[in-house]
Amino acid sequence: MPHLTGNDSPNLAPQAFSNTLLQWFDHCGRHDLPWQKDKTPYRVWVSEIMLQQTQVTTVIPYYERFMASFPTLQSLAIASEDQVLAHWAGLGYYARGRNLHKTAKICVEELGGEIPTTLESLQALPGIGRSTAGAILSISQNLRAPILDGNVKRVLCRYLGMQTWPGERNTEKKLWQIADSFTPHERVDDYTQAIMDLGATLCSRSKPACHRCPFSDSCWAYKNEKTATLPVRKPTKSIPTQRVWVLIIRNESGELFLEKRPPSGIWGGLWTLPQLAEADDTAQQIEQRVEDLAKRNDWTVTSTQTQPLLKHTFSHFHLHMTPIAIQLAGKSMSYNSINEAPQQWATKDQLDTIGLPAPIKKLLNS
Repeated sequence: MPHLTGNDSPNLAPQAFSNTLLQWFDHCGRHDLPWQKDKTPYRVWVSEIMLQQTQVTTVIPYYERFMASFPTLQSLAIASEDQVLAHWAGLGYYARGRNLHKTAKICVEELGGEIPTTLESLQALPGIGRSTAGAILSISQNLRAPILDGNVKRVLCRYLGMQTWPGERNTEKKLWQIADSFTPHERVDDYTQAIMDLGATLCSRSKPACHRCPFSDSCWAYKNEKTATLPVRKPTKSIPTQRVWVLIIRNESGELFLEKRPPSGIWGGLWTLPQLAEADDTAQQIEQRVEDLAKRNDWTVTSTQTQPLLKHTFSHFHLHMTPIAIQLAGKSMSYNSINEAPQQWATKDQLDTIGLPAPIKKLLNS
């Protein structure tokens, strides 16, 4: 491997790097993760989708519940989207769950009930990019396919002293070339797990445990005291804030009025509380809109109460939700659409089986 940074502590050659990493993995790596048992393409695929932008400790209980309900590709394919998203609720990035379901249906209905075994065919499926495809093939079938997820980017950028943002096109292209050169021809499954483990457990984003790293003698960032500044961060831009009113509408039976979010966007496909998006309205104007809504549905409002602001941050914007608790007289009642979306009354027991976004669950339980 050509030296990229001109530092005085030469990096290891590709084969020496992979050998050192595998030796570390044998003694210090993680070998008892749920998806490391019975490493089928299906089980590995589900784990890799869940692990996208989510830590292992968070994923494990979701993975175990998911696999208990959908143990096979076929069982996932025949499930409803609501059933799948109910198992995903709280894990975030819900497009992952929708794409998982779509891919299962494609595999069963169009690909003979099997997950493809080539990079090209895997990448043609919803939600599977080059790195995820490589992880599926290398871990489940020991096929040589490099990966470049966030952990691997961090390891390589620090190890080689990459001075540009890894999301920049030319930098990412170079990182793919390096990742490919470091990937061995044997024990590819272990190597793939090992380099992800190194990034997750030692070469972490903050406070990396460099003194325990097998590459402390050859890592540019450690030698030059740059682990805090590498990888180079993405150029920052201000994150906008979206403000909405959310309606907590209950009838005398204690049933809660819910609506289903559109397939795309935040909380896509999940059931949630109705929202009124005109956040600049005053409380008095919102109360008037609630009265108009009640008249249109022939509901009798017995009380309304504005609750404290609830804040939630997504990757690309802040969401500020002001809840309004609305109590209605009467039990079973019909309704007209609030936001032209599918809607329903849900009992307390049903709330445990419906896919609700974590912030909405938190709001309802507060």
